[in-house]
Amino acid sequence: MPRRITWLSNVMEASVTGLEDDVARSIEVVETPPAWMCLACRGAKLLCGKPRCPIIVKAQAMAKQGDALETNEIQGSSPPGVFVGRLGYPKVSIGPMVPPQYGDTAILDTPEEWLGRPVDQIVDYRYALVRGNSKAKVEDARDPGRMLASLQELAMAARPVDTELKLTKAPRKILTLSEDTQPYGPSGPLDHFRIDNPSVDRRVQTAYYDRDLDAAGAVGDLYRKGVLVTRIQKAFSLGMFGMGPRRRIVPTRWSITAVDSAISLELVERVKHHPTIDEYRVYSFGVYDNQYVAMLLPEPWRFEWIEAWFPNTTWNQFTTTPYMIGDYEEYFGRTKYARVGGCYYSTRLAVTEALDRERRQAAAVVLRETYPGFIIPLGVWNVRESIRRLMKQPFERHDTFAGALGSALLKMRIGRSKWTRESVLISRELTQTKITKF
Repeated sequence: MPRRITWLSNVMEASVTGLEDDVARSIEVVETPPAWMCLACRGAKLLCGKPRCPIIVKAQAMAKQGDALETNEIQGSSPPGVFVGRLGYPKVSIGPMVPPQYGDTAILDTPEEWLGRPVDQIVDYRYALVRGNSKAKVEDARDPGRMLASLQELAMAARPVDTELKLTKAPRKILTLSEDTQPYGPSGPLDHFRIDNPSVDRRVQTAYYDRDLDAAGAVGDLYRKGVLVTRIQKAFSLGMFGMGPRRRIVPTRWSITAVDSAISLELVERVKHHPTIDEYRVYSFGVYDNQYVAMLLPEPWRFEWIEAWFPNTTWNQFTTTPYMIGDYEEYFGRTKYARVGGCYYSTRLAVTEALDRERRQAAAVVLRETYPGFIIPLGVWNVRESIRRLMKQPFERHDTFAGALGSALLKMRIGRSKWTRESVLISRELTQTKITKF
C-alpha cells in the first residue's frame, strides 16, 4: 500500500516556491517510491536524477487554482471532459471534468494540440480540471440512467459546455509521486452536475444512435470523418458505441488503447494494398528529452516498436543501465497484447497514417530513447503525437539496410549491439539472406 505524507510542506518545506503555507498544507501526497529520497531531497538536491523536481511541478500547477478548489461547488466550461476509472471493475467511477473557469477551455483536454508546449503548461491543463466521481456498472451503458446519459451528452459536445458541478465535499488535491500515471487534477465524490444545452457533434451523435453498428465500425467511421482520436476515445469510454445489448462502459486507460488499436488495424489493411516504397528511409525527431527514430524498409508490412528507458527515468529508477522493451508483428498481425503497452498501438496508428497518406506500404522499425530530463509521464497521447510529428519530418534515403541502420543509430545513444539484440526485425535484416540477392 502507498504511504501518505499528510502535508506537502512536510516534504518540501520552503523549496516549493510560490506556494502559500495554507495552500501547501491542503495538498495531500501519495508516496510510492522510497520516502527517504524525497525527505532527504526536499526538491533541492535532485536525488532522483532529474533536472527538476516533478513533485514541485505538479504542486505549483495545483496551487495556481488557489481558492477555486476550496469549495465543493465548481462552475466553469467543461472542454468537454469526462473520465472513467478502472479500480473496482466491473463497477467503476465515472464523472465529468470541469475547470473553475468559463470560456474556450477546449485546450485543457485536447492532447492533439499539446505537443511542444512546455511540460509545466500541460500539467497546468490537467490540474485545472476537477473530476467528479460517481459509481456505475459497466453494463449500465445498455440502458443509461440520468447520470450516464448526461455524461454521454457532454461527450457529444462539439465545443466547451458550461457546467455546474457539485461534490459532496471539497475536492481532494492529491499528488501521486509514483510516475506510473499521467497527471490528473483534483477529484471528489459527485453529488450532481448540470450542463447547459451543448452544441452536439452530429458525427458522434449519429454513431451513438446507431445501435446496429458494432463499436469497431463506429470508431472507424468517426476517424474517417475527421473526428479527433481523443474525442472518439472519450465517447468510447462511456459505452456510446456498439450493438445495443453489448455496449459497455470502458475505463479511460483501456479505451485509449482500444481506439488506437481499432483505427490502426483498419489502416494496416489499407496499407497492405499499396505498393511498397522503393528505398530505405530514416526519420528522426526529439521532444521532451525523448529521441525517436523510425526506419522504413521497402518490404511488405511488418512493425516493431522498442523503448529504451535510461536510468533515473519513470520505468528505470534503480538501475545503472538503460532498460529496453519492445514488441513486433508480422504481416498478418499479432494475437496477444503487446507487452510494451498502449504506446505500441499509438505508434502503429501514427506510422500507418503516414503510409496510407502516401499510399505506400513498408516494414517499420520505430525506436525510442527516454532520458532523465523527461520528468513527468504525459500519457499515451505524447507518443502518438510525437510519432505523428516524426513521420512528417524530412527523411534520409538509403540504398541498403546497413546504411539506414548506421545512420539511424548515429542519432541514438545506445550502441548497435544492444539494439540488434533487442530487435527481432533488425536482427533478421542483418542475418537473413534475401532471394533478391541471387
